[in-house]
Amino acid sequence: MSFYERLVRDTQAARAGMLAAPIIQGCLRGVVSLPSYVAFLTQAYHHVRHTVPLLRAFKARLPAGREWLAGPLQEYIDEEQGHDEWILDDLRACGADADAVRHGRPGTATELMVAYAYDLIARRNPLGFFGMVHVLEGTSVALALQAADQIQYHLGLPDSAFSYLRSHGTLDQAHVAHFQLLMDRIDDTGDQADIVHAARMFYHLYGDVFRSLPVPADAKVAA
Repeated sequence: MSFYERLVRDTQAARAGMLAAPIIQGCLRGVVSLPSYVAFLTQAYHHVRHTVPLLRAFKARLPAGREWLAGPLQEYIDEEQGHDEWILDDLRACGADADAVRHGRPGTATELMVAYAYDLIARRNPLGFFGMVHVLEGTSVALALQAADQIQYHLGLPDSAFSYLRSHGTLDQAHVAHFQLLMDRIDDTGDQADIVHAARMFYHLYGDVFRSLPVPADAKVAA
């Protein structure tokens, strides 16, 4: 079994816990609301804006013997530039105050998830950051396109309100294939264990972000 296959297998329970969040289950059933979508985009902005700085910090702290990762990390950096601005554009298309979001603070769950990512890179094993990549990009492939379709259908929002979800849902299909190849090149058992542990943590932390969002009343009843 490859390391990527073990990563998926060993984090299955944590992934299921995140997907059980009422707002996710409600959305998949078509129970959506504009305030919930705006709240999701708001928190997405406050963690996505850190993706490039986190990747740069990871690249700067590559441990000895892991220098081969510099090239793939630079590719990630180049591809992730400006994605936070997509989210602000989506918020404007929803009628929300994007400038207030830009200058506002993240929710507690989002702030803790971002803080954990920085701490992981600075204090523990920077390669653990791949656990966050696995959780966020894997989740995008599984949910983003389906969620965008449900939200747009029920709320009647324009296509311009879904640049983040739809672009990520499409882009991350290729990213996950590349990520799988990258993970299968990591052969150090300590690095592998740290990535699995971090992925479990990020499933929990990202799940807390979803659990912190306002849930439509219908979703609460059906949950």
